[in-house]
Amino acid sequence: MFSDLSIKRARVGVTLSFLTLGFSAGNFVSRIPDIKSKLELSNSALGICLLMMSVGVLAALGPVGKFAAKLGSAQTLKVATAALLLVQPFVGLANSVVTLSAALFIFGMTVASQDVSMNTHGVTLEQKSGLRYMSRFHAFWSVGGLIGSIFGGLFAQAEVSVFIHIIVVSIVSAIVTVIGSRLLLSADADKHIYTEEQKAKKKRPPLILIMGLLGMAASVGEGSTGDWGGVLARETFGASAFVSTIPFIAFSFTMVVGRFFGDQLATKFGPNRILKVGGFIGGIGLATGLIVGGTGGVIFGWLLYGAALSAVIPLLFSAAGSMANKRFAGSISPAEAVAMISGISYFGFIVGPPLMGFVADLITLRWAMLIPAVLAIIISASSRIFTSD
Repeated sequence: MFSDLSIKRARVGVTLSFLTLGFSAGNFVSRIPDIKSKLELSNSALGICLLMMSVGVLAALGPVGKFAAKLGSAQTLKVATAALLLVQPFVGLANSVVTLSAALFIFGMTVASQDVSMNTHGVTLEQKSGLRYMSRFHAFWSVGGLIGSIFGGLFAQAEVSVFIHIIVVSIVSAIVTVIGSRLLLSADADKHIYTEEQKAKKKRPPLILIMGLLGMAASVGEGSTGDWGGVLARETFGASAFVSTIPFIAFSFTMVVGRFFGDQLATKFGPNRILKVGGFIGGIGLATGLIVGGTGGVIFGWLLYGAALSAVIPLLFSAAGSMANKRFAGSISPAEAVAMISGISYFGFIVGPPLMGFVADLITLRWAMLIPAVLAIIISASSRIFTSD
């Protein structure tokens, strides 16, 4: 048994992990244009390098799930975070497509390792306390990303080298990490050692796979918003450079707000109802905004869509941990379930944006954006499947 104090301390520790990973991501994204300029990369060359980061993420998800199950998520999180802080400065040292691709591949592996282990520890906290935390944890990732992007923008404006910038980021993150790592639950809190009989029966439950596909549906929408929302506002509806950023700002704002209140709402109304109603409102709201048209319509649509999408991934992780401990005990550990959902969901970020571009060439970007709306409706219709224990 864990005391209320140890649960509260661990909750702070996991919150700091989400915050620091978002902070690292925000800083990295803010310097991509400078990396591209420094190495004189074409759009396609940069695309290949960024793809290698995604490949690194996917390559790490399976192994880190197994390590977290064997060693405990707390120990895995400490090692993964340390690796991330050591690896990320090498992105700033890259001097060619090859070295940048290699650095981003390893960087992607460490990002995935921290992501899976901190989500697993968050799921463990929910199981030990009987309370919901995941939505708020993810909100702090978004807050970290926002702070990181502002921090990175200031360094870019001051023309500080990417390497020096990321060194500073690593030092700041290391200080926060040292504090947070001392607050986590013990490694024994969620070790999952399989017996020989359980190893023989070990499998991937189809329901977990379905949950991963629904997570992918959410990530397709989130990725498409970031990559194509501004293009839609500017090129289709003639918005100015600044105004064209407002749809994504609106989406991000409601994502953060929705995640801060998602746990309370899910506790009060139940995750089924939150996702059923939220997915429906998000899908209909986005479709309505696109049909009405204009920048105002796009902003309206993305506002509702962000609110609808905010709870999906956190509730998926919560449901996966609960199912692994109850319905599928002995078949899959919570860490492996989280890793599986992460892997399938992350694939949506890879395929979503190019899919939208291909469809946009066929039917225009305005109507291609109905794809995320349809996916939100599918999530709504499927809510009972992946939130039941």
